Amino acid sequence: MKEIIAKLKKIEIRIRKTIESRTHGKFNSIFKGSGIEFSDIRDYQYGDDVRNIDWKVTAKGHGTYIRTYQEEKEQDVIIIVDISGSNDLGVGDKIKYDILKELSGIITLSAVEQRSNIGLVAFSDQKELFVKPDRGIKHGYYLLHRFFHLVRQSSLTDIDAMFRYALSVVQRKSVVIILSDFKGKWSENLLSPLAQKHDLVVIQVSDPTEIAIPKMGIIPLLDKESNKTIWINSSSKKYREHLEEKFMANSRHIESVCKKYRSRYVLIKNGEDYFSKLVELFTPRETSYARL
Repeated sequence: MKEIIAKLKKIEIRIRKTIESRTHGKFNSIFKGSGIEFSDIRDYQYGDDVRNIDWKVTAKGHGTYIRTYQEEKEQDVIIIVDISGSNDLGVGDKIKYDILKELSGIITLSAVEQRSNIGLVAFSDQKELFVKPDRGIKHGYYLLHRFFHLVRQSSLTDIDAMFRYALSVVQRKSVVIILSDFKGKWSENLLSPLAQKHDLVVIQVSDPTEIAIPKMGIIPLLDKESNKTIWINSSSKKYREHLEEKFMANSRHIESVCKKYRSRYVLIKNGEDYFSKLVELFTPRETSYARL
């Protein structure tokens, strides 16, 4: 456990230093959310941004008023991680579940560094673990210990149930980070409320064997979730193209939904060096008032 934490901490520090070099030493990261919350209403003054005019108050006829904002003092970061059986897939010495743990660890340590409250939900087709958000390194280690030593009760997937559970337990506006391979049906109607209510980040994890299986003729495949064996022709060009297109179509759909609701999306593949992707993901975008 100590060795794993030390490894993840080194990655977190590298990410932070890289972002600091890009932003001239100002590392706010995605964990600050929008970074802005409503503060007060005051008289309009020459030079104020007209986009901040409160038209409802102004319409009362007592002058022109604007809404003022201030930096959020505290931010909740909630990791929603899919730990269903499909994440047991992998080649070599690492499976997708290992990537999910690494990402959860890096996010947790970065949130702790930013003095944000960090919480975690682990889900299969049911809630496997819920750690309420809190701050501090002691809580961060507690969260990771609980998650890294979790023995799941089910290997099945229900992504929509995961979304519904997240909506029920994350009431306050937060940074919600979903980690999943998205193997299974899911509904935009349940993902969109999370994106509209919170600052949503979606990280899809995949393994190369999901789209490029070895050519071995007719072979049995075990579905880790249903525990059923199916036979496929792994050498069939048509089947291999179908497999790749199905995966890419799902990834494109996830990305398009995220863009639609101005949420961040990244695809991380098992076996790749995902450092640069995390740097890009963690780098804060310019503050926008469009979502306020």
